[in-house]
Amino acid sequence: MQPGKFFSRRGQSKKKTDYYDVIVIGSGSGMATVENAVDAGMHTALVDNGPAGGTCLNLGCIPSKMLIAAADRVMEIREAERYGISAQISEIDFPNIMSAMKNAVVPDHERIHHGLKNDSRFDYYEGIGKFTDDLTLEVNDRVIKGKTIFIASGARPDIPPIAGLDKTDFLTSNTVLNLEKLPESLAIIGGGYIAAEYAHFFSAMGTGVTIFQNKKKLIPAEEPEIAETLAKSLSERITVKTEVTVTGVEHQGSGVKISYNGNDPGDRNSITAERVLIAAGRKSNADRLAVEKTGIETDERGFIKTDDYLETSRKGIWAFGDANGKHMFTHVANAEASAAWDNAMGDEKRKFDYRAAPRAVFTWPPIASVGLKEAEAQETRDVMVGKAGYDQCAMGMALREKQGFAKVIIDRQSFELLGFHIIGPHAPIVIQEVVNAMASGMRAGLVLAGMHIHPALNELVMKAFSNLK
Repeated sequence: MQPGKFFSRRGQSKKKTDYYDVIVIGSGSGMATVENAVDAGMHTALVDNGPAGGTCLNLGCIPSKMLIAAADRVMEIREAERYGISAQISEIDFPNIMSAMKNAVVPDHERIHHGLKNDSRFDYYEGIGKFTDDLTLEVNDRVIKGKTIFIASGARPDIPPIAGLDKTDFLTSNTVLNLEKLPESLAIIGGGYIAAEYAHFFSAMGTGVTIFQNKKKLIPAEEPEIAETLAKSLSERITVKTEVTVTGVEHQGSGVKISYNGNDPGDRNSITAERVLIAAGRKSNADRLAVEKTGIETDERGFIKTDDYLETSRKGIWAFGDANGKHMFTHVANAEASAAWDNAMGDEKRKFDYRAAPRAVFTWPPIASVGLKEAEAQETRDVMVGKAGYDQCAMGMALREKQGFAKVIIDRQSFELLGFHIIGPHAPIVIQEVVNAMASGMRAGLVLAGMHIHPALNELVMKAFSNLK
């Protein structure tokens, strides 16, 4: 593609229109695309409403894991008795933990924001960009048009229509990071990854936590037995209410009253908590862009529809990351960004393969998964399944880990790796060799061929394979 300005201005608005080879919407995973475009000598624009650097840096992965790291240390101390060690926590300095998190995140945000404003290689439009016509956006009363557009506009907390919620000072995964005082009690509405992680954090800090999940299990995207193991573990320090519907919230004294219904028509009850955290899922920011004005279709949840190549229903516009809602993890978004660029600019397109896209839940115990669940695999394949507990390998025994396990799912005929799931210490690290094997050809032999250090936790992977049935 040759750089240059190429559009006819006939039929455009009376406002001056600026023309670009490439427009990128979003400064998170979209920044790699900006770099690619300017390196190719293309006239490039970045449109971003902030926070500069994207969700991961400012509101998601980085700040939340700064908090989770503190919670993990607390749990290690609390569980030291399993090693014959008697230990007590004399104090938890919550304001200091929150301050340390901000001190790690804010300088990076400010550096990125300053860099965007002062980088002469591309034009930076700070604000919400809305499509007003085909390939045309308006940002802060400026009109811009691009030949190729990449949408990495992210997502935001989805707020359910609960009576009274709009009159309540509730928290979200965004605003919870601004807390300076530890709440004595916290009600979490939602039962997915964010709910599980913040339940772990606040419980470890000393808050009384209650989770309200309207589905049968916590983290329903995971294997049922993994969800059950997590629920059992969390229930030792957290009140977990599943298959309940929160019907209303209202201020009561210095806290909030949460009313809810269970499956039984007579099961109506309420609790009070100092604060309420909404963790009921994520909503695409596509609606803020008015994407329908340029012929982009969205699904029933509002996420941008893309094909196997990450192109939208409007040719020349690509979407990746949380905007398309397929796998809402930063590492997937970064890989999608690279694939979308190659497909947009190359002579041949390649389908994006999600089969080896891993995920993790940084709760206690942590969870890691890749590929299909057993029930999903059984829909189209004849499968073998192997499971092994942590206590079946030497390092798992050394860790005194009795409830964690790994589970492998393979095709009985081809021995193709279909899925792998772990719950237990260091799960997001232990699973990586399986992820690499799946990404390199989906063959179980790639895992089995290598020697595994003894005694090390990665032997858990081999134990799962040795128990295939």
